[in-house]
Amino acid sequence: MQIKDKRAVFLFPGQGAQYRGMGLDFREKSRACAELFRMASDILGKDMTALLRDSDDETLKRTDVSQPAITLVNLAAAGYLMEQGILPGACAGFSLGEYAALTVTGVISPEDCFKLVKARGEAMQASADRIGAGENAPGMAAVLGLAPERAEALIAEWKIPGLYAANINSPRQMVASGTAEALAEASIRFKEAGAKRVIRLAVAGPFHSPLIADAAERFSPILESVPFHDPVIPFYSNVSGGQVLAAGEAKRLSLRQITEPVRWVAEETAVAGSIGAALETGPGKVLSGLWKDFGSPVPCYSAGTVADIDILIG
Repeated sequence: MQIKDKRAVFLFPGQGAQYRGMGLDFREKSRACAELFRMASDILGKDMTALLRDSDDETLKRTDVSQPAITLVNLAAAGYLMEQGILPGACAGFSLGEYAALTVTGVISPEDCFKLVKARGEAMQASADRIGAGENAPGMAAVLGLAPERAEALIAEWKIPGLYAANINSPRQMVASGTAEALAEASIRFKEAGAKRVIRLAVAGPFHSPLIADAAERFSPILESVPFHDPVIPFYSNVSGGQVLAAGEAKRLSLRQITEPVRWVAEETAVAGSIGAALETGPGKVLSGLWKDFGSPVPCYSAGTVADIDILIG
């Protein structure tokens, strides 16, 4: 397969896509990517090559580790694609992935991107540590087989204290955040409303909800210290689901994104008509799977490894 017009929507994955060894092939193949790894290591204060090569799964799952690591691999994948002549016609990122999208569209510099994801990861990890772990801790649950707009409407209708819509992932899937009690009650109600399954997710906290407002408060001063610019390539927001045209709006939405839902279905709808192909530009295949659920005639290809991209360029 080949990208016919050498332009595509770059879709950047978020937390949960990490795996040991991801991105090291880009570092080995490309001098520019090797330089990106060096830059990230300097800014983050740790050897990112060693971290990605040697860390176990539990270490990589930590929010303060996975966020900088995934962002580095997302940017390396984008850099390698552009080296091969495949350019972004538009960019969107799922949750954390939005920071790679902000960078590629010219809103923030790569240096500031690593500064921000380091601070964001640390703030969210601190919130998760405050909340604690275990069956009685707040968290997230995937609701499968129920239209997301229906699930979101039910959450608004039920008014269960501590229950929030978090990720509007696909026409077949949404994720709720909440306290353990709220998620347990909602699980019963969602199934009664027609959901096929409700699955409690193995995540560190109730992300994209007001339950981690302290993370947004901790992150805000760092975000304010970083200059934002108007996008030079179309950029789409998790919070609004639509295109963002101005620097100030991009910065405001970046803070709101921590405690508000990821409206991925709206973003997919917006970007699908903008170009002839989409690329999952980073580790994993989660976004290409959600794209299939969306049913777009526009294809979405994996572009998270050198091998993936070599197939695309033919």
